[in-house]
Amino acid sequence: MPIQEILAKIAKGPKASKDLTWDECKQAMKALIENEATPAQVGAFLIALRFKTESVTELAALTAAARQYVPPLAVSRDLALVDVPTYAGKQDTFHAIIAASIVAVAAGAAVLMHGYDGIPRRPGSAGVLRALGISVDADPKSVAQELNAKGFAYLDIGLYHPPLYRFLEMRQELGVRNVFHPIARLLNPARAKVQVVGLSHPPHFEKTAEALRILGSPRALVVRGVEGDPELSASMATRVLELRDDRITPLGVAPKDFGLAFVPSRDMAGFPPDQRDKEADLLRRILQNRVQGGPRDWVLMNAAMLLYAVGKGTSLSACFPAARAALDGGAAARKLDELMKEPVAA
Repeated sequence: MPIQEILAKIAKGPKASKDLTWDECKQAMKALIENEATPAQVGAFLIALRFKTESVTELAALTAAARQYVPPLAVSRDLALVDVPTYAGKQDTFHAIIAASIVAVAAGAAVLMHGYDGIPRRPGSAGVLRALGISVDADPKSVAQELNAKGFAYLDIGLYHPPLYRFLEMRQELGVRNVFHPIARLLNPARAKVQVVGLSHPPHFEKTAEALRILGSPRALVVRGVEGDPELSASMATRVLELRDDRITPLGVAPKDFGLAFVPSRDMAGFPPDQRDKEADLLRRILQNRVQGGPRDWVLMNAAMLLYAVGKGTSLSACFPAARAALDGGAAARKLDELMKEPVAA
């Protein structure tokens, strides 16, 4: 089907527009990525799909098609690996998911974090990781080696999937998000058996879980996360959808589930974009067990969530003691020191 016919199908207006089939999505992705579509057609496709809103099938099919253009990372299948996409950027809170990931890795999980740092006024995780002394610009082969050796690595989506990155960058030109933002969250570069996906856009909540099921994800947590990142809130209950054994179960997760009290939102407060070093210092002190109270509790909640996702316990609460022990016993601080060392040689 020519791209013009695909555009005509999705851009006829709220009553006449129709969803694309799986094969039509594959054709559309080919036209976009292989430069068969003109710039005008690319923009028209992205805006038309945004106005129509993506169906579950479209989201799954476009993700599957995008995956076919890059090979998965060569990661050991022995790792208890969880895929953690961080694409939202932060404005009001610190990146708890970074410290939580390092705590979880110290407690036996492995985490591949991938992201994009190009959202204006919403710094992503890469800048904070860089300020911590952790590599954020390694090529995919080196990222896989680092992940296999140390249990944690960050993958820059622009180095892994340049075409997808190009479409993410079009947000600056179009002024709005497009379908490649949820696709990036679902990309799963290492094809991990476990994914923890955060988002804030309500229409995509159930849709994302259903798309993951269609894509064959064995286990996933879809989190209405803090500022759209894959983080449980420490100041209110968080909606979560758990995909497991082809079933989707809604959960409401609150600090009390970990034996904690709600914390004031100020304990989750972040830093201005030009103060990545200060945020990194906070995360470093948390990982070195030099911070008590709300920030520490927030990190531990999310570390327990990651441990639960990879099957280190039968419930969220059952995973909390392992996360706390990794922090209290110094394993998290040692893991940070290890991650700050030179990357594994390619």
